[in-house]
Amino acid sequence: MTVPQTPSAFASPIPSVIDELWDRRAELSPADAEARKLVVEAVDLLDTGAARVAFVDPATDEVVVDERAKRAILLTFKVLEMVQNKVGDFYQHDKMPLKTTFDGVRVVPGAVARWGSYCAPGTILMPSFINIGGYVDSGTMVDTWATVGSCAQIGKNVHLAGGVGIGGVLEPPNAKPVVIEDDAMVFSRCMIIEGARVGKGAVVGAGTILSASIPVIDVETGEEISRGHIPDWSVAVGGTRTKKFAGGEFGLPGVLVLKRLSEGERHNKAQLNDILRDSGLATG
Repeated sequence: MTVPQTPSAFASPIPSVIDELWDRRAELSPADAEARKLVVEAVDLLDTGAARVAFVDPATDEVVVDERAKRAILLTFKVLEMVQNKVGDFYQHDKMPLKTTFDGVRVVPGAVARWGSYCAPGTILMPSFINIGGYVDSGTMVDTWATVGSCAQIGKNVHLAGGVGIGGVLEPPNAKPVVIEDDAMVFSRCMIIEGARVGKGAVVGAGTILSASIPVIDVETGEEISRGHIPDWSVAVGGTRTKKFAGGEFGLPGVLVLKRLSEGERHNKAQLNDILRDSGLATG
């Protein structure tokens, strides 16, 4: 499910009453039944995919954040109270229930998704965790022990391999979440955090750490391509760059783009292994 509006025309599907509640959030509590009803209805829109926290605008290629959706999530902490729930032998004590809508989704035992997250039909959840506001589009696999943090946006046909950590963000409401675009492959134990972005069809080698401040460097030219944004259809791995300080010369984290793939090129595991092996690395 997509949200097609451009920033100039964007109108949040979340009702504007959420902005009014946000303005008087200091006075809200679980005792305010009407406010609780309105907030729950707003988060239900996120849970069903009728709204989402963020999307990439196709006209500008910029990440657009629905601040009202973020506000609705933050208001749940004001208007919901702690309750104990039980599903089989599984207990939880939380303000938010677990997600119950999984139409067309394969959910392997051990997978946990909180209410207010969305999983499109055709997604596969191995034992993993998806936080509130997370959006996982069709054809994507969230592999074993992977985490999709609050409000993170995962595109179509993505593979988040074992142990991948996709960071979350709630505050401030205008903060951009992590975005993993369609057809990306994120290999084992990568950490993508702080509003970083992985472009369409990109491959991220095992153990890579990417934040909004980490430089992404083209190894062919030495050029810094961006901070925190791996370009579309590229193969990238974690690396370092040296910098001199008063106390000596040290290696700082970076992400190295090894190769650009043809747009739309299908991922070939053997080919990727060759690319990484040539650089002294291997997939995971």
